[in-house]
Amino acid sequence: MRSLWQIKWEGAMRYGVVRALAGGVLMLGVSGLLGACGALGGNSGQVCTDTKKAFQQYITQVRSVPAAEPAQWGQATQRLATRIDGLAKKADDGTLKKALQAESQRLNTAAANVGTGDAAQLSAVINDTPARIGKACD
Repeated sequence: MRSLWQIKWEGAMRYGVVRALAGGVLMLGVSGLLGACGALGGNSGQVCTDTKKAFQQYITQVRSVPAAEPAQWGQATQRLATRIDGLAKKADDGTLKKALQAESQRLNTAAANVGTGDAAQLSAVINDTPARIGKACD
């Protein structure tokens, strides 16, 4: 049986991670980092738009996952990693392709950790995503 402290900690963890995740995704859109993707040529604009949508859908999905269910967080993160990897394969631009592949690998690693209840790496990945993907889209 979980103690009151564990329940409160799990709630705080979920709130903090969801807030960090939402903040990271918000930065993807608000900062305009993905807005310049079309300038790269090829299908970069569409790939960047689809990447942004993938992260937004992920946030919507994990908001409904209880903090006490880290395996579900891990599964959702793994699905996001797979989706980002698929977008990397579609990207015509080499820089964007590499950035998405690297992000997919980071998400895969974070998925394993968050699945055991350690959300620190996932939070770091999501917080750094706007800069990494945005840089590839400039």
